[in-house]
Amino acid sequence: MAWWVEPAAFFGAVFAVALVLRYLLLRALQQSKALSGSFSATIRFPSFLWSLAAALAVALENAEIPSKYVARTSLWVGAFIIISLTLVASSVAVRMWSEYGLRQGMPLAGAGLARALIRVLVLALGAVWLLRHFNREIGPLLAALGVGGIAVALALQDTLANLFAGIHILIERPIFVGDVIRLEGGQEGVVTDIGWRTTRLRTGSNDIVVVPNTKITSGILLNFSLPDHRTSGEVQILVSHQADAEQVRRIALEEAAGVDGVLAEPAPLFLFDPGVLPAHLQCKLVLQIADRGTLGRVQSELRLRLLARFRAEGVPLPEILPFSR
Repeated sequence: MAWWVEPAAFFGAVFAVALVLRYLLLRALQQSKALSGSFSATIRFPSFLWSLAAALAVALENAEIPSKYVARTSLWVGAFIIISLTLVASSVAVRMWSEYGLRQGMPLAGAGLARALIRVLVLALGAVWLLRHFNREIGPLLAALGVGGIAVALALQDTLANLFAGIHILIERPIFVGDVIRLEGGQEGVVTDIGWRTTRLRTGSNDIVVVPNTKITSGILLNFSLPDHRTSGEVQILVSHQADAEQVRRIALEEAAGVDGVLAEPAPLFLFDPGVLPAHLQCKLVLQIADRGTLGRVQSELRLRLLARFRAEGVPLPEILPFSR
């Protein structure tokens, strides 16, 4: 019998068993609502390689080759498994964190900086595991990294300042992904990503503003989405002196209640302010809007409805006097 027959038989048997176990594991994960999205897709291909590595390791143990070659090959097979496990663990951790944040209503979980920090932490632990697998001391490496870190810190002061500012944003949470904010310099938009160095805003004209994280933590910032996305708005109402103020009030409140996006609680507020002016009567309607992004649409729709209603019920509007020299 040839020397390779027995190792090949072991390889085939172990590989077949590993593939069956892999199939059962993937099937169980697909039926699990908690892990199917974040784990099953991630390990589908690596699990095939793990099955192959396990079969190869068993075949080497039963092959008639020098023990030193078996040990060396087994060492590299173990290194391959450690690297693949680390990469899978980092991807799974990032996916699970993002999915958990979405379920818990934490938009910040989708920030690029949060994902990057999780990935770096898992990869660092994997690197330590790999060094220990090769019986390497990590003390000298840490010392070398400490000396090199000082030089890097001096060369990358601005970058590190933005990095720690990003971490500060994640911890203090003055903004979330999806919030509408205005910076001290006047830039306004929706937060689309909080990265390790910059934060990105999408403006109303669909442009992207890239802001260093230090500008957010050190400057004055107005967050329109905190404590919630509700905002207030005003609609000015001008009518003639001959108009019935009580009729105007009734029409304004009825039309405000019919506009989509206006909150019923707190109810719209009609104010006779500033009241009687030389050319007309002026009032205002104070509204609570569910989302700041719809403020302009709500105000425009309400003005159109008021104009049509005033004309339908004969409410006199202000007359424009001809200019006289």
